[in-house]
Amino acid sequence: MIRIGLAALLLAGCAESRAPEIQNAALAERLPARPSIVSLNPCSDAVLAEVADPAQLLAISHYSHDPRASSMDVAHARRFAVTGGTAEEVLALDPDVVVASPFLAPATRAALEDMGIAVVSFGIASGVEDSIAQVRELAQLAGDAAAGERLAARIAAAAVPVEGERVATVLWQSGGIVAGEAALVTDLLSRAGFTSHSAARGLGQADYLSLERVAADPPELLLVAGNEPGQNHSLLDHLTRTRVEPFDPGLVYCGGPTIIRAMDRLRSLRTAMLDRRLASAAPPQ
Repeated sequence: MIRIGLAALLLAGCAESRAPEIQNAALAERLPARPSIVSLNPCSDAVLAEVADPAQLLAISHYSHDPRASSMDVAHARRFAVTGGTAEEVLALDPDVVVASPFLAPATRAALEDMGIAVVSFGIASGVEDSIAQVRELAQLAGDAAAGERLAARIAAAAVPVEGERVATVLWQSGGIVAGEAALVTDLLSRAGFTSHSAARGLGQADYLSLERVAADPPELLLVAGNEPGQNHSLLDHLTRTRVEPFDPGLVYCGGPTIIRAMDRLRSLRTAMLDRRLASAAPPQ
């Protein structure tokens, strides 16, 4: 249920990726150069863990401590305290600024701002460039623009588009759904040398893909990033022309340093698929 809850939150965020906005300009002007921060946004946790001084980051979202829900290294995440996101918990930490999603409860936002805490909202990145822009914004907020540039450079290097043959792929996510064209993971798949088999069949963001449809029209590569009964069905073992591979759900939704790990996994998969093509095309000995 934790995974489903996080996925629902993040999928909702895909509909709108916003630049950060501090709601109270007067508070923004009074923020110190290196403000103390509480992150309630699971996708911002991993970025802030790299661009902020550890002493600045008073707490991150509780999702990042859970291996079933975290998009960052859990051992690294557990170096930081966590919060469930209630106003009472945040107020007890007394941060200068809270980093949240656009879907922070209005009552919580109002309570924090009434107590003089600035609130900054970040939506879900829709692509690599959008994510890099968010990294820079978060680093500036934390007071270390140079750290943001270093992380941005690593992300850009990892996400350089590959050239050559492409592999028709379905990314089968939690809940049995597929990604749409505006999703970050779709951008990553394209940069890594894949085409969307599901989009070519008319499926869009969060459309449901049944086991029967997969079996009737299988892709060359099926990436399983969920744990639905159909995604573990023995029928998948009989798709002899399809390679079925697990894909960590923690690599699907968030940008920032998660992009580096996701691209490494996707590039390795593409290499394996091209090697498979060569082997199948080779004449029998």
